[in-house]
Amino acid sequence: MADPQPEPDPRPTRPSRSRLLPLGLMLRPTDRFDTFRALHEAGLFVMPNPWDIGSARLLAGLGFKALATTSAGFAWSIGKTDNGVTLDEALVHLRAVAASVDVPVNADFQGGFAIEPDGVAANVGRASETGIAGLSIEDSSGDPSEPLFAFDLSVARIRAARQAIDAHGGRVLLTGRSEGFVVGRPDLDETIRRLQAYAEAGADCLYAPRLGTLDEIAAVVTALAPKPVNVLVGSDFTTVAALADLGVRRISVGGGLARVAWGPFLLAATEIAEHGTFEGLARGIPFDEIDGAFAADADPGAGQQGDGHG
Repeated sequence: MADPQPEPDPRPTRPSRSRLLPLGLMLRPTDRFDTFRALHEAGLFVMPNPWDIGSARLLAGLGFKALATTSAGFAWSIGKTDNGVTLDEALVHLRAVAASVDVPVNADFQGGFAIEPDGVAANVGRASETGIAGLSIEDSSGDPSEPLFAFDLSVARIRAARQAIDAHGGRVLLTGRSEGFVVGRPDLDETIRRLQAYAEAGADCLYAPRLGTLDEIAAVVTALAPKPVNVLVGSDFTTVAALADLGVRRISVGGGLARVAWGPFLLAATEIAEHGTFEGLARGIPFDEIDGAFAADADPGAGQQGDGHG
């Protein structure tokens, strides 16, 4: 009789340093837009969402083929709420993240920081010059009484974004987002109607965050085919393999990884504040491991006076 096998450890494990690719040795694509577009043509890829330069470099080092910014994650990192970031702050952030990695970066550009199509076009034009390979425009209005922009206005906003991208060389992939399931209007038929119209207006990829079931996801994928569809995964309700079977082309995680990072931080800090103990610090990633992950890009003259544990 074979010896009983030990129960698997349910705790997640950290990637070994060997899995973190040397950042300075990654190949630079000749054209990130072409690379990004090709990813949407077949198969399924995961596009995780960093919130700053450090998280972007670590994710690229893990081998992800593309990244996307997260409006929420970035906002929290500068002490603001989601949708509380200004256009200028967002543009600086996009430029910094895009310049920090050698993979395509898609911008969570929220509603384009404008209501009228002309304003969306102007702002998308500015975003197109930051080095990003793609961006998304959503149709949430911020008005609780009418949380989605009117249908015709929403379509006009996508069309304006398309025209602005084309006017700036056409080297940015446009994602049209419909937010009904986010803002309390979970109408699948209306969501599909909007996404189909956004595709006709020039969106390259379509996205409806927070679809509630795999059946709803499948319905959107089928209705939009052959256009690629992005699915948001913010919890453990599915797997990459299951979404691949449905024909999903792209997965993002929104602010999910940022929330994962903030959770242990707040638990450890609360423990210190309320109990005067430091057990949470022992669960942190070892200093040499996280510091070493950035070593390839380090300035050899930087930090010579530090003690190495700052």
